[in-house]
Amino acid sequence: MNRKELSEFIKREKGSDTLILAHTYQPPEIIDSADITGDSFALSLKAQTVKEQNVIMCGVRFMAETVKILSPEKHVYLANPDAGCPMAEQMSREMIQRVKDEYPGYTVVAYVNTTASLKAISDVCVTSSSAVKICAAIENKNILFIPDCNLGAYVASRLPDKNIKLLDGGCPVHSAITVEEAENAKRAHPDALLLVHPECRPEVSAMADYVGSTSGIMDFAKRSESREFIVGTENSIAETLMYECPGKKFHYLSKRFICPDMKLVTLPDVLSVLKGEGEELILDPDIMRAARRPIDEMIRNG
Repeated sequence: MNRKELSEFIKREKGSDTLILAHTYQPPEIIDSADITGDSFALSLKAQTVKEQNVIMCGVRFMAETVKILSPEKHVYLANPDAGCPMAEQMSREMIQRVKDEYPGYTVVAYVNTTASLKAISDVCVTSSSAVKICAAIENKNILFIPDCNLGAYVASRLPDKNIKLLDGGCPVHSAITVEEAENAKRAHPDALLLVHPECRPEVSAMADYVGSTSGIMDFAKRSESREFIVGTENSIAETLMYECPGKKFHYLSKRFICPDMKLVTLPDVLSVLKGEGEELILDPDIMRAARRPIDEMIRNG
């Protein structure tokens, strides 16, 4: 079977009790095969509301974990078990516990792009779109923000009254993009607006016409009266916008803007799960309960 035939086969054969979720960074053939696409946390929320009891996450491991935390009664499968997230996995629970002990009294804010075990020792989670709002609402002036120092720096720049402790962590793909690359892109496309994800370095974000989450970037581009944009996040977002906004031009900020873990997921992976050969995500019940608390706190305040 070719890709189109396999995609159609998956849609026919998955059954009425299986839901396929695909993150927006996924390849087009995965997006086309999915029931729901979107940002990681939006997918987790949506999975709570549907009747299907079997959920296949076409994304990375922390996303599947979040689905399981919010829907513990469901069977959650990670399409490709090797699809991890270096940012989510770069800090251990033991490391963060040591930092918490060193900075007692700090409110621990965890980017939702973290493992379940890190969420379990945090006070509140945030998304890239809700981070500023949620941190602003925290009564405590002292905040320990994990793991992404770039997103944390963006929050700190918007909230100068807060004392935000940052650690040396972040997305290796976003943080690798340089000012020189951004300058080159702006020179090559002088009429284009630069749209950047806050996981980029602060000096790159400072050059942007808009800084926001993946969904924020897409919404901005769709609503804007401008006709040309440089997209400063995973290149699949620029590709998606090319199709969804045919009257506008979209350029990559860098050809290096590719998440290798997201690109691990294939249609044969999804088919393997449907055949019963995939990995069902199993989490410790105590970890799930503890990790649910900061997520619920985010939902209440977001």
